[in-house]
Amino acid sequence: MADTERRLENAVDASTPQPGIFQPGEPVSVTTPGGDQGPEREFTVKARNQFQIVVRRFFRHKLAVGSLVVFLLLFGLAFFGPRFWHYNYADLTSDYSQGPSLKHPMGTDGIGHDMLAQVLRGAQKSCQIALLVALISTTFGTVMGAIAGYFKGWVDQAIARFTDLLLTIPLIAILAVLSEKVAAKAGNWFYVALIIAALSWMSICRVVRGVFLSLREKEFVEAARALGASDRRIIFRHLIPNAAGPIIVNATLTVAIAILVETALSYIGFGVHLPDTSLGLLVQQGSGAAQSRPWLFYFPGLYIILIALTINFVGDGLRDAFDPTQTRVRA
Repeated sequence: MADTERRLENAVDASTPQPGIFQPGEPVSVTTPGGDQGPEREFTVKARNQFQIVVRRFFRHKLAVGSLVVFLLLFGLAFFGPRFWHYNYADLTSDYSQGPSLKHPMGTDGIGHDMLAQVLRGAQKSCQIALLVALISTTFGTVMGAIAGYFKGWVDQAIARFTDLLLTIPLIAILAVLSEKVAAKAGNWFYVALIIAALSWMSICRVVRGVFLSLREKEFVEAARALGASDRRIIFRHLIPNAAGPIIVNATLTVAIAILVETALSYIGFGVHLPDTSLGLLVQQGSGAAQSRPWLFYFPGLYIILIALTINFVGDGLRDAFDPTQTRVRA
């Protein structure tokens, strides 16, 4: 009992400001000495926490900030634009195969669909698929990588070998077979997203495993074990927050990869099916008319390129912001 009381008395409460220690967000007064440089002056310095440092570093990356703005505009246009546009994606007009005009900014297809409404609907479904894939694959990959990296031994070997096995199998071939069997019967984009996510978690798993193999040897993990913290608490309370940088960066890149994979599946006929649509399906439908009616092919293709590029640039900016060894910011 005496030993326990002594340890409690010596414990430092992190929430209590300590004299002589900078607390994040707390202003600190600094006095410059006088002399030849002029009279003595006093000014205030405000310490930043980790989140503020990351945000500040990210906003110094001009290309990433610009890409984030463009992506948010594309995302907002896909989800809120149809509310203000006077054509629905399923509406049939009397304007057949019309080129871009004020009435139809992206033209119409052979049966009178307004292509702007079609592209907005396709972008909405593609973004829904990509975000769901990123959420599921990042969550599952993070948990699997955390278990493998923390426990090591036979658990690590089993997860690592299973991950390597899945990485050797052609992704598109598996997705094509599964989506043909499942998505065609379901007729729903949700199942397409589940199939892509089920085979997209391996890269995140390997990244998280590598980070955990390094973090588990740190002093704060040994201290948590010594104080009796459970493995679950150490993993979810201490290690995963410290691995947040690589996880967030890989999640953003997964969004771009999912967009491209969904496009490839829809292009070969194994993705989203009619009467719904997606950007990949629109590209597939317009590929045959790329010479005679190029607007059917190039407008949805341009939307895909913009989403993929902006997400990649945002991921690049996040990587620079989370990297503690980064000495300069590009762009």
